Amino acid sequence: MGVRTQRQVVDYALRRRSLLAQLHAGRVGVTEVCDAGPYLLQAARFHGESSDVVCPVCRKERLTYVSWVFGEELKHADNSARSNAELARMATMFEEFNVFVVEVCRTCNWNHLVQSYVLGTGGRHGRGRGRRTAAE
Repeated sequence: MGVRTQRQVVDYALRRRSLLAQLHAGRVGVTEVCDAGPYLLQAARFHGESSDVVCPVCRKERLTYVSWVFGEELKHADNSARSNAELARMATMFEEFNVFVVEVCRTCNWNHLVQSYVLGTGGRHGRGRGRRTAAE
């Protein structure tokens, strides 16, 4: 789930823990948290990375991590699921884009945002957008 150039990392473990506590206390229904849509489930199947974490709701299957990418510079790749290998390659090609990692259970449709971070060259060694000087 990690690429070396991650920055501005946000971990959503506390929010996840709180939601699961509400679920187990009966304040939130299973249908409210097990609502992964067909597109997310398909992305989990074809682009997801398997984990060792068992689903906290159904406890029948290990969760799959799906990484979604967003960024103006990505053009056609914006708002799409990508594998870790693709993320590593993209991190060297684009200046900056956001990654949102969602855990998905393909059995009960549990899904939750796990982490978000920024990837990219940060202006180094990437395709520059600005003008170049004669010295460059």
